[in-house]
Amino acid sequence: VQLQASGGGLVQPGGSLRLSCAASGSMYSINDMGWYRQRPGKQRELVAAITSAGSTNYADSVKDRFTISRENAKNTVWLQMNSLKPEDTAVYYCNAAIIPQWALPERSYWGQGTQVTVSS
Repeated sequence: VQLQASGGGLVQPGGSLRLSCAASGSMYSINDMGWYRQRPGKQRELVAAITSAGSTNYADSVKDRFTISRENAKNTVWLQMNSLKPEDTAVYYCNAAIIPQWALPERSYWGQGTQVTVSS
């Protein structure tokens, strides 16, 4: 199983970016998917998560600015980031809780990280 993230880049304050992350490989099912970020000098933190049924939760710092969504048929999760601020600058990682084969336990998988820089 691999998670491939894309969509990071440099954007001015107030701008928007859309991150995507696709899971590939042999999988039985994908449960929760989410985005985390690691800002310089900080620990990795949850940004947003979404269940397979579509329920979402967000960090307080991104509520009303970021939107997480997924398409189960494509094993893909997106993070739409609007009204970006310099403090959103971080490496963003996607994460998925995946059951690789029937009757095996769920495992946590990580994407490779994509840099988001918000600067004028």
